[in-house]
Amino acid sequence: MRKPKTLGERELHLIRTYSFWDFRMTPIEFYIKWDVSYEQIASICYRSDSTVRGWFKHGKNQRYPNRNDLFNLALMDFFLEHFEEIPEHLRRLLFSNYT
Repeated sequence: MRKPKTLGERELHLIRTYSFWDFRMTPIEFYIKWDVSYEQIASICYRSDSTVRGWFKHGKNQRYPNRNDLFNLALMDFFLEHFEEIPEHLRRLLFSNYT
């Protein structure tokens, strides 16, 4: 069994920075920016279609995305905007089934 890597000051700083990172995009912002369906948003956020439809409703049946949903949409927006700028070796690490 391998010994876990020791966290140095750089790693601790990165964890602190990440913990306060406000990287998010709302479903409405994503939907307006990209020509996507509710089903595609559901796939990005690992949610059901009905949950995503609830994000776009108003009134008593309205649902709200959580922090992870907002993060997933922001990350997908980043990938859609900057995919070609990501070096090939990083693409392979990020998307193991990418060819």
